[in-house]
This record gives sequence, C-alpha cells and structure tokens, in this order.
Amino acid sequence: MADALKANAVVGQSGGPTGVINASLVGVIEEAAKHPDIQNIYGAVHAVAGMVKDEFIDLGRVSRETLDIVAASPSSAIGTSRDKPDAEYCVKILDIFKKRNIRYFFYIGGNDSANTAHILNTMADEAGFDIRAFHVPKTVDNDLLVTDHCPGFGTAAKFEACALMGDDLDNRALPGVKIDVIMGRHAGFLTAAAALGRVRDDDGPHLLYFPERPVSMDKFAADVDAVVGKLGRCVVAVSEGMCDTDGVTWAKKLAENAETDAHGNIQLSGTGALADFLAGQIKEKLKVKRVRADTFGYLQRSFAGLQSDVDAREARRCGQEAVKMAMQHDNGSVAMKRTGNGDNYAVEFFRTDLCNVAEKTKSMPDEFINADGNGVTDAFVEYAMPLVGGLPKTEYLGGRPRV
Repeated sequence: MADALKANAVVGQSGGPTGVINASLVGVIEEAAKHPDIQNIYGAVHAVAGMVKDEFIDLGRVSRETLDIVAASPSSAIGTSRDKPDAEYCVKILDIFKKRNIRYFFYIGGNDSANTAHILNTMADEAGFDIRAFHVPKTVDNDLLVTDHCPGFGTAAKFEACALMGDDLDNRALPGVKIDVIMGRHAGFLTAAAALGRVRDDDGPHLLYFPERPVSMDKFAADVDAVVGKLGRCVVAVSEGMCDTDGVTWAKKLAENAETDAHGNIQLSGTGALADFLAGQIKEKLKVKRVRADTFGYLQRSFAGLQSDVDAREARRCGQEAVKMAMQHDNGSVAMKRTGNGDNYAVEFFRTDLCNVAEKTKSMPDEFINADGNGVTDAFVEYAMPLVGGLPKTEYLGGRPRV
C-alpha cells in the first residue's frame, strides 16, 4: 500500500476505439472528482501523442449531462493514438508531468497500452518521480490476459451477432455463399460471437474460422461445399487473422506491401483483399454462381446505438476502480473475475500488476472451438451471451409448407 499523492491526474485513450471506451473515460472522471487528493483531471488529446505536445483539456469542467452522453457514445471522445513511446518519448512525457504536477496516469487501452503505462511507471521510479500508473482494459478482440473478459468485447460481439442474424436472413432470401471477414488478429472471440444469434437449426453462420485453428484453402472449400450440399447455401464468418497451415495469415500472404503500425502489427482490417480472395477461391473451386463477401472493418468497433448494457456498466466500473486502486497502489491493471453465470451473471474487480498484462495476448480456449475447428461450442455461448445482453428476435416464413 502507498500513501495518496496530492497532485493532478491525466487520462488517455489509446489504440483502436470501441463502443464503450468512453464509459471507462467517464468512470475515471467521475471517480477522480470524489478524491480530494486529485486536484485536477486532465484529458490527453490523442493519448501519448498529445502528452508530448502538452495538449490537454480540463475534464473537470465537463457537465454531468455531457458526460452521460459521452459515456453512451462510441469511439474515443478525446482522441486516440497508436504511437509506441520509446525511452526518449517517455522522458518528454515525464517532463510534462513534472511541469503540470501530474502524478496519476490512467491509460485506457489494450496490451500495448498496458506496456506504455508499465514503461512510463518504471522510468518514473528510476528518476525518483513518484507516479501512479494504471491501465484500464479495453479491446474488442477480448485478448488481454488475467481478466475474464475485456470492456469493448461485449458491445462488438453484439454487433457481430446482430449483423450475422441479418446477413443470414439475406442469404435465405437470395441463396448462395456469403463470407464475412471480422476483426481478430490473434484471437477468435469476436468471430465466434457471430454465432450468438443462431436460433433455428439451419441458421448461419454455418462455418467460423479463427486464428487459433489454421486451415488450408482445400479444407475451407470442402467445408463450404458440404454445407451448400446440405442447405443449398452457406454463411461464413472468418477472422482477419485466419491462418494457412504454416501459421502465416492469409492476409499477410496476400499483401505485397504489408502496412504495419508502430507496434509492428500488419494491417488486416483496412482492405477487402482477404474477403475477395476467399470469394474467388469458392467461385473457382466450387463453381457456385452467387458468392458475396464483406469486410466489416471499423464499423465493428464504433457503431452508435448498439451498446451492450452489461458492457457499458462494466467499462464505467473499470474506470472507477482504476482511480480507487491508484489511491493505494503504485501501478496496476484493472481486471474482472466472473462470480456467476447465466441469469446469475456477476463479476468482481481486482488489481493485477501491469507486467502481467503488458504486451501479452490471450487466445480463445480450446473448449470454445469445435472439434473440426470451424465452429463454436456451447461453452463459448454460455461464456459470451451474458456479455452481449438481449438480441433481437427474427422470423422467416419461406420454410413453411407450400399450399
């Protein structure tokens, strides 16, 4: 335990936006206002990129009414960044912190963001400048270690489930093969969520492919052919990180000049190359006349009006808990432990060290993927359904007896 510091605080939003990252931001702001030791709460405009430029806004001046609207808004309300700070970058940030007497640092993001907080905290300790660095979890990929799940996943999962429910009805009306490429670089949680809206025995997506299970194009085509032979149509959900049997993503193999970000991640979501390639493979190998493919892209993470209520509440609580923990600890990442499921779903919040989350990635457990590697199990549905909340009901009349 550490004594509280009387100083200012800063909060930043890092990496890709989500549908509830602003709920976490508001959680930090409203909890900070309850602690006299936090004198001012600043927002870093575009995360660390704004910190080195000394670009901040005074979040303590934002009205309660506005904050509630912000919490329900998708994307990052104060801007985000994918900059990866090196030692020189962090020295500049610490100089700004000293200038503004900032001793509390709250960073909302994924594993790279946790690493940034970890590096900054370590360098501050080495310089004898006491700061409290806390990571607030966020990612649609749901791939952070320690925590049961990540704020942002439930809302994005709801989007996937709703989108595939509609896509399946579309495919029923005009049968053929439909392929949807979904976010998920290393983990297939979000693609798996596309199956959550299935109710009827022949509902799609009929096939799902994840980064955790490599697949050859011959196997992919054979799977699709089997479903088309049975149903006369097929809806497929594919992770952007779908790999060949050698472990290399199909997207990377297709990219002649693969674009990477500051963290070395290859751009997977910004083009339709994978979707077009997969559609071409099905047309060539199966001679199916009607084949369509979509890349969902950034719609998945910033779609207004489609928040999961559970996700929004937990995201806000994560922001609040980070501030509470900073009053007593030097650093940490907020995590959730599931204490109930189904109708009794509940979580409790706890602190884990930054080093346990920084730059590490969690894959989807084996028990969530079926034996063929092209679908989900009941265990995944039980895990994910409480996080998305209710889904719409749909009906189709075309399967009724003819008269």
